[in-house]
Amino acid sequence: MRSKGRDPNLSDSRDLDGSYDQLTDSVEDEFELSTVCHRPEGLEQLQEQTKFTKKELQVLYRGFKNECPSGIVNEDSFKQIYSQFFPQGDSSMYAHFLFNAFDTDHSGSVSFEDFVAGLSIILRGSIDDKLNWAFNLYDLNKDGCITKEEMMDIMKSIYDMMGKYTYPNMREEAPREHVENFFQKMDRNKDGVVTIEEFIESCQKDENIMRSMQLFDNVI
Repeated sequence: MRSKGRDPNLSDSRDLDGSYDQLTDSVEDEFELSTVCHRPEGLEQLQEQTKFTKKELQVLYRGFKNECPSGIVNEDSFKQIYSQFFPQGDSSMYAHFLFNAFDTDHSGSVSFEDFVAGLSIILRGSIDDKLNWAFNLYDLNKDGCITKEEMMDIMKSIYDMMGKYTYPNMREEAPREHVENFFQKMDRNKDGVVTIEEFIESCQKDENIMRSMQLFDNVI
């Protein structure tokens, strides 16, 4: 058999999942080369770009690869995976919004790099980092500001996902009242939209709003 050089990205992915061996012509190598569409960046580079340790990245990669053998996940697969965590409600709309927030280059797919970059901010980022990420999630059309309708769409999707069992006594108009209250506090110049500056300032000054932002710790 003619020997061939190892793809450097392949060794990177092996470094991530902890299964790298020296058998360059093994059946496993041939299988991975033919089936994996996207291989992640090197482990050291991902460590620099995120707040995860080498061990944490390896664990995350194994889980990601188990669910997404191709190395990337599309929106339908993302929704299916996410629904397993919220069987009591309908998570499809919130998963749609969340997918778009992770898909920062709007390619229609989320790679392992996209996934850990977002997760690092959500779990380990500073308050400002988390609020910037939350603003991007709420800004559905990515025009740099949040409308009342966009905030309502996100809030309703969260209530739908958490289900009637989580909020058994919730009135149907509760999400809209919640949004009206938030928007009144955030839209400081009353121009009908909330900018990133208004969003961050309002969240940092109002403990109730900041506590509500902790929803993200529970639903992401």
